[in-house]
Amino acid sequence: EVQLVESGGGLVQPGGSLRLSCAASGFTFSGYGMSWVRQAPGKGLEWVSGINSGGGSTSYADSVKGRFTISRDNAENTLYLQMNSLKPEDTAVYYCNVKLRSVNYWGQGTQVTVSS
Repeated sequence: EVQLVESGGGLVQPGGSLRLSCAASGFTFSGYGMSWVRQAPGKGLEWVSGINSGGGSTSYADSVKGRFTISRDNAENTLYLQMNSLKPEDTAVYYCNVKLRSVNYWGQGTQVTVSS
């Protein structure tokens, strides 16, 4: 059974930092690209960042480029998102995502709230 468990969210002031983690199980983690996606209150899903299976290639939405860094530890089956210089508009539920054989899998999400 594929499982993705996000953690690390919380309340942070503008300009602060958080590091999200996503623990993966039930599939060969090192064989698949992974993504982070977020959903702000009242809005649709927004792709945030992606990383290839080996970790050597990353991509970012323009809204987070230069502030967020995606990484992975294939030995620990864990995906990360380091978020710096957070802004109120980064407030959202953050999900990690993997697509296996045309099926998208998501975790339960972790809430990030950026507010003073």
